Amino acid sequence: MRELLVDSRQETGEEGQTCGYRYYILVGEMAVSGGLACESYGVKVVSEDGEEAAVPNITISAGRIDELMELLIRNSVSPVTLLDVVEDWL
Repeated sequence: MRELLVDSRQETGEEGQTCGYRYYILVGEMAVSGGLACESYGVKVVSEDGEEAAVPNITISAGRIDELMELLIRNSVSPVTLLDVVEDWL
């Protein structure tokens, strides 16, 4: 699986602490019927302190994964909340 870095963000929390996140698109292959495979996309978020979360094989649409990635970056989604956000988005 390949990881494509899309953006990095620095945010200031409610108590004045700064948090940095890196946002990646995951590119892999997903098996489909008849022994065929197609390119699939997922997302990954990594915080400055090394915490990370990934959700592979969300969609086969490049346009849809771009929409999701814009949502994640715009809202500064952390590794802790990534799965919840993706589930709501689906």
